[in-house]
Amino acid sequence: MFKFTKNFAAVALAATSVAAFAQDMNANRSDLFNQEPSGNTSMSMMGEGMASPAQQRRLSITNSQVGELGAAAMRNGTMSGTMGAQGRQGMSPDGENGDIDRREWNNRPVRIEKKPSEFQKFVADNTGKMLPIFGSEFFANTPSTFAPVSNTPVPSEYALGPGDELMIRGWGTIDIDFRATIDRNGTISIPTIGSVPLAGVKAGDAQNVIRAAVGRLYKGVTVTVTFGQLRAMTVYVVGQANRPGTYTVSSLSTLVTGLFASGGPNANGSMRHVQVKRGGKVAAELDLYAFIAKGDKSGDIKLQDGDTIFIPPAGGFVALTGKVNSPSVFELKTGTDTVESLLDVAGGLPVVADPRRAFLERIDPATNRPRTVEEFALEGKGLKRTLKNGDVLNITSITPAFSNAVVLRGNVDQPVRAPFTSGMRVSDLIPSREYLISRKSTRRQNNVIAASGNNERSTTERNGSRNVNGMGDVQSGMGPYGMDGLKNSNNINNINNINGLGATNRRGNDTEDRRSNVEAESIAASIGGLIDQINWDYAVIERVNRSDLSVKLIPFNLGRVFSNPNGPDNVQLQPGDTVTIFSQDDVAVPMDKRQVFVRIEGEVNVPGVYQMTAGDTLQTLIAKAGGPTGNAYLFGTAFYREEVRKEQQANLQRAADRLETQVRSEQSAQMANLRAMSPTEAAASTAQFETERRIAEERIARFRNLQSTGRIAFGLEPTERSFARLPQVTLQNGDRLVVPFKPAFVHVFGSVNVEASPLWRPNSRVKDYLKLAGTTSDADVDNTFVLRVDGTVVSAESQGWFFGKIGGLEIMPGDTIVVPEKIDKTTAWSRFTQGAREWTQILANFGLGAAAVKTLKD
Repeated sequence: MFKFTKNFAAVALAATSVAAFAQDMNANRSDLFNQEPSGNTSMSMMGEGMASPAQQRRLSITNSQVGELGAAAMRNGTMSGTMGAQGRQGMSPDGENGDIDRREWNNRPVRIEKKPSEFQKFVADNTGKMLPIFGSEFFANTPSTFAPVSNTPVPSEYALGPGDELMIRGWGTIDIDFRATIDRNGTISIPTIGSVPLAGVKAGDAQNVIRAAVGRLYKGVTVTVTFGQLRAMTVYVVGQANRPGTYTVSSLSTLVTGLFASGGPNANGSMRHVQVKRGGKVAAELDLYAFIAKGDKSGDIKLQDGDTIFIPPAGGFVALTGKVNSPSVFELKTGTDTVESLLDVAGGLPVVADPRRAFLERIDPATNRPRTVEEFALEGKGLKRTLKNGDVLNITSITPAFSNAVVLRGNVDQPVRAPFTSGMRVSDLIPSREYLISRKSTRRQNNVIAASGNNERSTTERNGSRNVNGMGDVQSGMGPYGMDGLKNSNNINNINNINGLGATNRRGNDTEDRRSNVEAESIAASIGGLIDQINWDYAVIERVNRSDLSVKLIPFNLGRVFSNPNGPDNVQLQPGDTVTIFSQDDVAVPMDKRQVFVRIEGEVNVPGVYQMTAGDTLQTLIAKAGGPTGNAYLFGTAFYREEVRKEQQANLQRAADRLETQVRSEQSAQMANLRAMSPTEAAASTAQFETERRIAEERIARFRNLQSTGRIAFGLEPTERSFARLPQVTLQNGDRLVVPFKPAFVHVFGSVNVEASPLWRPNSRVKDYLKLAGTTSDADVDNTFVLRVDGTVVSAESQGWFFGKIGGLEIMPGDTIVVPEKIDKTTAWSRFTQGAREWTQILANFGLGAAAVKTLKD
C-alpha cells in the first residue's frame, strides 16, 4: 500500500510539472515568437494542457495584429497612446479606400477662366482676334490640389521624413505584412522588432535599413519595402497668380507642379521670372518660356516645406500675329528681346510665311500720334530689331500665285497644274484624246461587270414580271401581280402603275422606288452612257493680263487640235493660262451633234437599244426595230423621256406645296370657329379636328412620295391602227418607246362590290362593266372617271352629256374604270377630299396612274 501511494505521488508530481511547463510556454509565447520547440517528444504523454507542435501558430506581424494588441492594451492600460492610435487606424472602416477617394476628388481637373488683359483687348480691337497669352494653355486644366499621392514612383534619392508611409513585407521564419508611417521623431515602430530610425534615409536605402533591423532578431527572413502615401508639405503662392494662397502639395513636388496648383500666372503675371523664396532668399528663378518651348527645366527645383512661390508682374508684352506658328501675346524677358528671339520662342515661321514683308506696329505714348507702323524683311538687321512693350508684329503670307504653271481642268482624266515650258501649246498639255476620259467615265467602265452581276436577278425579275402591254397580270384572283396586291397596299410607293404606262406591275409589298431603281440600273438603261461626251467644237483658255488684271478668253476647236496639230486651234500657251474642257452636258450642243441612244421594247420584231442620228423620229426607230408585230397595240403605246420626267416631278412638288397651303388654310379657319362654340362643342370639334388633321397630313405625305414617270401621251384615237400616225417626235438620248401587247381585260375598282378585271368586249360601255362589278351604296357614280391605257383621263365633265355622261363612254382594252366614294360635305375637310377628284387629272398628266389616285384617296 505504501509503495502504490509513493508511485502515485511521483506520477502526480510529474504531471503537475509538465502542466506548469506548458502554461509557462503559453504565457511566454510572445518571447518565443511562435517558434516550435525542437525534438519529437510526444505531447500526448504530458497531459491535456499541452498542444502538439503542429498546432502551434507561426509568428505574423500585421497591422490587424497591432490593432488587436492596441485595443487590449487600452482595456488593460498597458499600451501607449501611440500604439492604440495605430490600432485604431488599422481597424478604421474607411481605410485606405476612403483616403484614395478623397484624393481623387481633390485632384479633379479645374478649368481656369482667365480674363483678358488690357493689351489683349487692344490687340483684339486692331486685329479682330483675341490672341491668347503664350503658355496660358499650359495651365488650362489644373488639379485643384497636389496633395500627397500613393501611386507615383519614388526616386531612389528621395530623403524620407515624417509622414512618409512604408509597406513592409517579409516571409521565412516569420511573416510580415505591416504598414508604417514615419513619426515626428523620424522613426517607425515594428512590433517585436522595435524602433527603426529612417529620417534622412534615401528611399533606395530604406529596404536595407529595415532588413538589417529584422535580421538582428530573426534569421532566414526575406524583406521587401515599398512606399505608400508620401508626406505632405505646405507652400505659399503669392504675387500675380490666378489663385494665390496656401497649398498642400506632395513632398515630390517641384516649382512647376506648385504653379499648377495655383493655376499659373494671371493675365498680368510674369512667366519668365517665377521665383522660389526660401529662408528670405531667392532659391531659384524659372523661365517658363524656356520650359514650354524647349523643355528646359534647369530652374525647376524641388520644393521644401514652407517655400514661397512668387510671381512678379510681367515686364511687357508684344503680340505676334499673321502667318506664324503660334499667334499669341508674348512676354518680354529683358529690354533686349529681338524679333529673332521672339520667333525662336514661337517655334519659327511656317513655310507659307513671307519673310520679305513684316509689319511692326509700335506705340509711343510720348508723341502726338502714338501709333506708327514700319515695314522690314525678316533677315539680317530685321531679325535683330529690338522689341518694345506694346509692339504688334504682323507677318504676311506668300502670294500663292504660280509663276511657271498652266492649268488643265474640266472634263479630263485628272485636273493638273503643269509646269510651263517655252513654246508650250495645247497639244503639249493634252497629248492624246485619252486624257479627256473623265474619272467618272472610268468608274462607270470599271463598274460594268459589278453592276451587271448585281442586276442579273433584278433584270430577270423585271422582264419576267412585265406584261409587255404595260398592264401586268391583273385578272381577278389569277396572278400575283393583280388587283389584290394593289388593293392591300397602304403606301403610295407600294402601288403599281396599272394605266398602261409600260411600268412593271409587281406584288403589293414591292415598292415603286424599287421599280424605278431596277429600271434605271438595268443593263439596257446603261448602254451608251459609259463615257461623257466631249464638246469637240468648243474649249477655252482663260488668260490673265497682269498689267491691267483683265481676263481674256481664247476659244478654240478641240477636235482640230488633234486632227490638225499645226493649225491655229493648237494655241501657244503662256504662264498662268487655264485650259477648260467641256462635256456636252456642261454646255449644251445642238441636237444634231449629240449621240442619241434610245430603247424600244415590247411588240416589235427586234426590240433593243439603237443609236440614232440627228433628225430621227419614232417611225425611224420602229423601222430599225423591224416594225411592229401583229399583236402590237398602238393605242397603249407609251413614250418616256427623262427631261419630261424631271419637269413633271418639279410640277408635282409644287402642286403638293399648294395642297399643303390649302390644308393649313382650312385648319386656321376651323380653329377660328372653335372660339365661337360652347366648351362641349369645342371639345368634340377639337377631337374631330385632330383626327382630320392627321389624315390630311398622311395624305399630303403620300402625295409627296408620288413619282412621275416622264410619259408623253400621244392623244391618238382609240380606234387608230396605223403606226404611221404616230407623231413625228425627234428622238433624244435616253428616250424609251414601249409597244404593248393588246390586253384582254378591263379593270374596275373603287366603290364597287367586286374589284375585278373582266374580259374586254367590243363596243362595251362604262355602264356595262359597272353592272358586272356592282356599285356600293356610297358609290359616287356621277363622278366616275376612266384612266385610258394611253395615259389620259376621261371624266364626266370632259365627256359632257353625250351618251348619258360617262356611262356611255366606249371602253378600250386595258382601260381602268374608277368609281369614287361619296363625300360627306358637312365638314370643312370635304372640300379637300372633293378636290381629290380634281387631282386625278393632274396625276394623269404626270403619268402617275390610277393606283396613285386610289392610294391618295385611301
